[in-house]
Amino acid sequence: MAGLLGLSRLIDAINQFIGKQVSWLILVAVLVSAYNAIIRFLGDGLPAYLPIPRASNSLLELQWYLYGTVFLLASAYTLQRNEHIRIDIVSSLFTKRTRDWIDLFCHVFFLLPFVSLIVWLSWPWFQRSFISGEISANASGLIIWPAKFMVLAGFILLTAQAISEIVKRYAVLRGLIDEPNPQHEMHPAAEAAIEMEEKRDD
Repeated sequence: MAGLLGLSRLIDAINQFIGKQVSWLILVAVLVSAYNAIIRFLGDGLPAYLPIPRASNSLLELQWYLYGTVFLLASAYTLQRNEHIRIDIVSSLFTKRTRDWIDLFCHVFFLLPFVSLIVWLSWPWFQRSFISGEISANASGLIIWPAKFMVLAGFILLTAQAISEIVKRYAVLRGLIDEPNPQHEMHPAAEAAIEMEEKRDD
């Protein structure tokens, strides 16, 4: 079990690093979107001698690529942080241990098979696009295989994180580790401040 927990920590560290780094692509996407909108608004009012890219389909597609990359590569980190969408009205009715068993069951029998299937299907899909040098059908469009590679890479990371979550959930149920993502009634920083204040009063 120690080896599996070590593997889980390695997966968590990789996905945490990637998740935090790709978040900066949101800023890049916003800047590209703003630039594209401004250039389209100005239109023919721009002097022809200015050596700047004009609005084009390639800029629009770049926005889609950037947003898609963030969504796909950060999804594993979202799962790790337990920030994915839940039906809290239902899950809050169960005890912590029951929720842990439900998580373990769903990760093993639903999440892991699904993400593994997507990885298996997306590899030849990406490979064909890469070998053929597939390009967007839009005028001045971008090459497509990098976007398809992001699908493959995102689901590989999500598969790895699913394995990590299974290991951690089993270890929590066995009492081998503490809950990695404890639930908070308020922001963790606020809870820490209250705890420090209570210790001072004691």
